Amino acid sequence: MAAPSGGEPPFSFFFFCTGAPGQARAALEVRHISSAKGKGLFATRKIQKGETIFVEKPVVSAQFLWNALYKYKACDHCLRALETAEENAQRLLGRYQALPHPEQCGIRKDLHRLCPSCQVTYCSPECRQAAWDQHHRVLCLGPSRQDPNHPLHKLQEAWRNVHYPPETASIMLMARMVATVKQAKDKDWWIKIFAQFCSKTANEEEEIVHKLLGEKFKGQLEVLRQLFTEALYDDHLTWWFSPDGFRSLFALVGTNGQGIGTSSLSQWVHACDALELPPRQREQLDAFIDQLYKDIEKETGEFLNCEGSGLYLLQSCCNHSCIPNAEASFPENNFLLHLMALADIRPGEEICISYLDCCQRDRSRHSRHKILRENYLFVCSCPKCLAQADDPDATSEEEEEEEDEEEGAGAEGETEDAELEDEMTDV
Repeated sequence: MAAPSGGEPPFSFFFFCTGAPGQARAALEVRHISSAKGKGLFATRKIQKGETIFVEKPVVSAQFLWNALYKYKACDHCLRALETAEENAQRLLGRYQALPHPEQCGIRKDLHRLCPSCQVTYCSPECRQAAWDQHHRVLCLGPSRQDPNHPLHKLQEAWRNVHYPPETASIMLMARMVATVKQAKDKDWWIKIFAQFCSKTANEEEEIVHKLLGEKFKGQLEVLRQLFTEALYDDHLTWWFSPDGFRSLFALVGTNGQGIGTSSLSQWVHACDALELPPRQREQLDAFIDQLYKDIEKETGEFLNCEGSGLYLLQSCCNHSCIPNAEASFPENNFLLHLMALADIRPGEEICISYLDCCQRDRSRHSRHKILRENYLFVCSCPKCLAQADDPDATSEEEEEEEDEEEGAGAEGETEDAELEDEMTDV
């Protein structure tokens, strides 16, 4: 993804819409709202419910490290799932399972390519070239791919030791940011791109890093910073390697990172749903799929997808609402984010997504505010929250019990991460 010569790119460099080109450019507008709230994304024409508002490619993305370690095979560039649907189902089940209608699986293994030096896998020659051109030339481990003492391996191992599943971020997302700048001919251009993402004050940054790394975050953060510096230091990015700058980088990723989930099995299910079948065959296929997911849940739990995160310029401009009018998803089984309208959106209306999952949005105003305040450092004033302003600042008994359980698990560094994972990967 080569930067054009000179100047800062328009947002259209990273996204496109489904309408006519002129209409697409006129559909959206980024506006500054306030110093407290920052930017917002607004409609400049009527957007209908169900319409794809835009499709956006991330500035940078990376698979989660534990996810990759557990052999969730994804393209090292676009995160497209690489297993066939049948292979995916068999790994999640832990046993052989043939799938009906195998022709509905869209995985093209004949297109897969390896990096000739470090053997990481890509879904296509185009993805291999795009990764090489943007960041892989710096990050390729070459013959050191199995050397545990290589600085990048040490950095990844340290990250896995402080950030257990369920994952909410990856140190490699930050590494790819650095590598992108290091490789670029116009380094200032890319630095300006990353500077467009929301930044926080020092106190807010500390809270976000604390949330990501747990009670001992200061010591953990310094270890990670030293390893990060050893592996990736660059004179053009001195600030990112300083204690304050590294904390700022963490906060940028923690605040703006959008979870990405891909699955060849899920794609196969959607393709099967679209088949025109006789009623009896449809009933049998639906029953098979239902039982398949029940069996997978017993064996694997909730970890079904190849998962990672990315930084999206337009999506990061979308503010939160507890009654969102838009929703992000990844229907192409790769990192392309589709923002779809959940309701009709009027010209001039702000386009909002939810930072909470469906279950969290159904909880009390007090509980929603607690989650948002702890993870995103703001108090929501959406129409739903304003309408419930007179509600008591207390949770229901059931929610209090859930929160007590969450706080107990959080002391072990588990459930707080789970909440963040839900918020980041609700796609």
